[in-house]
Amino acid sequence: MTVTARLDLAIFDAVDIDKVGSFYAELAGWDSVRQDPDRFGVRTPDGQEIEFQRAPDHVGPRWPGQEHPQQFHLDLQTDDPQAQAERAVALGAVRLADGPTWITLADPAGHPFDLCQADGVGPVMRLFAVTIDAPDASALARFYASLTGMEVTYDGPEGALVAGGGKNLMFQQISAYNPPRWPDPAYPQQAHLDLLVDDLDAGETQALELGARRLRAGGERFRVFTDPAGHPFCLIR
Repeated sequence: MTVTARLDLAIFDAVDIDKVGSFYAELAGWDSVRQDPDRFGVRTPDGQEIEFQRAPDHVGPRWPGQEHPQQFHLDLQTDDPQAQAERAVALGAVRLADGPTWITLADPAGHPFDLCQADGVGPVMRLFAVTIDAPDASALARFYASLTGMEVTYDGPEGALVAGGGKNLMFQQISAYNPPRWPDPAYPQQAHLDLLVDDLDAGETQALELGARRLRAGGERFRVFTDPAGHPFCLIR
């Protein structure tokens, strides 16, 4: 099957996009590259971008349960997670839990993120991966690898990793997984992926053959789907 989609970026929902976007720019040392009434974008030194989309009715996740699940989170690498966690709290984050080599916090919009120990990163944090919850992490990793041409570089009991073009997507195995049911506000999405295609019809055909489902949303330049785990994503021409 010809590869038609290219991973562009992850977009997180938030009420106050200026607050959460500025939080990541300040904490991670990333550049603010888009700031308009609907989107706030930040860019890492290696060219990866994360955006925050204005969602006036957004209700944040309540980590770690599945009643109001996180669905997506960011894994950020830093030389000193402890010091950076203290900075994050001062900037408006909430500390949630400490792991062996990482610290989990919630950003000002309520989205969890991990500060992960990695030597030699320097003063600007590295975006290691956008991590996506799944009831079958291995299967969801294969779906996105097939759709984008990225490669499954790790597949284990706790999750799977796909990589390509300098970007990583991690899929985390979640028991009692509770999917979003976009656009139902009772089961909201927390984030979604934008994938670029040269041909929307060809992209849709490939996505559907791989197990995606088309939603009744979109326009001339984009179409909205759900992946096999129920996460919405957009194909954009």
